[in-house]
Amino acid sequence: MTSTAPHPPSTRSGVAHGPGPLGRLGTWVLDHRRLVAGVWALLIVGLGIFAPRVEHDLSGAGWQADGSDSVAARDLAVEHFGGNASSAIQVVVRSSEGSVLEGEGAEVVAEVTALLEDDPRIATIVPPQPGATLSQDTDTGVVLAGAGADTNEMVRAATDLKEELAALSTDTVEVTPTGSSLLWSDFNEANLEAMLKSELMSWPVTLAILVLAFGALVAAGLPLILTLAGLVASAGSLVLINELVPVSIWAMNFAMMFALALGIDYALFIVVRYRAARAARPGPDGVAWAVAQTMDTAGKAVLLSGLTVLISLSAVMLVPSPAFRSMAGGIMLSVVFVLGATLTLLPLVLG
Repeated sequence: MTSTAPHPPSTRSGVAHGPGPLGRLGTWVLDHRRLVAGVWALLIVGLGIFAPRVEHDLSGAGWQADGSDSVAARDLAVEHFGGNASSAIQVVVRSSEGSVLEGEGAEVVAEVTALLEDDPRIATIVPPQPGATLSQDTDTGVVLAGAGADTNEMVRAATDLKEELAALSTDTVEVTPTGSSLLWSDFNEANLEAMLKSELMSWPVTLAILVLAFGALVAAGLPLILTLAGLVASAGSLVLINELVPVSIWAMNFAMMFALALGIDYALFIVVRYRAARAARPGPDGVAWAVAQTMDTAGKAVLLSGLTVLISLSAVMLVPSPAFRSMAGGIMLSVVFVLGATLTLLPLVLG
């Protein structure tokens, strides 16, 4: 007869060797909950101070190929032709009673010119010229306001000036600013309005789905904690980064979408696994064990998922378009903050 030695106890669950790195992180968070909560509070409040400026400070242009011939030609036009390039502002003045070079039309043209001259972002101003920017019947003329700043700043200039320019209209003279800078300014405003409307409509539906998925209102609020933490921190970071390099407004749009999506997914993974661990070891003494088990399993999956997203998006940073790089950067920031909140703030709330 032969005898076999008994098998050693399984260590697959990590019981024999204790929790892994993420499990130890989870228990450390529970042991230092005040420190972790304080750090996150400072981070959110500190970056949240800058967050309300995100829609105004971020650039509205950026749809270009850096290093291309078109960008080089535009820079030459700005340098040698008084800023009369594609980013210049054109102000159309139309009179319904006679020439824009006489009477009330001439007065409005002078007011438009004076308003533009007061803005340091405007370079050379060219009044309506016969045969070029003046119609044959002289009732319509175009005042050219050359770009004295980069394309992003010219979009902000268009935003600041368009209402004042339009307000110069009278009963017989109509003032209409136009050009690519105005186009992007109007687009950004429409984009912001649509984004806020979509969020207002989608959040109640999202919360209802979360309540069904998590089975409790309190648990359904956990993804919103991750989303808001990641979103506020990302918005503030984008404003600060914009002080160094131009960041497109699209970065905020994509940061918001990914913060919500990842916050829901990561919270669902963690909460479901934590509930299973607590069911296996109920009682107050099982909280730390359940957190460690959750972080070593679902936490590891969340970490690998986040790292995969970051690595895949890093390739987009090589694209020579500021708008695409900004989108990728906004997503990466939201992933970093949501991932950090999932691995530290969420175990704190669960514990």
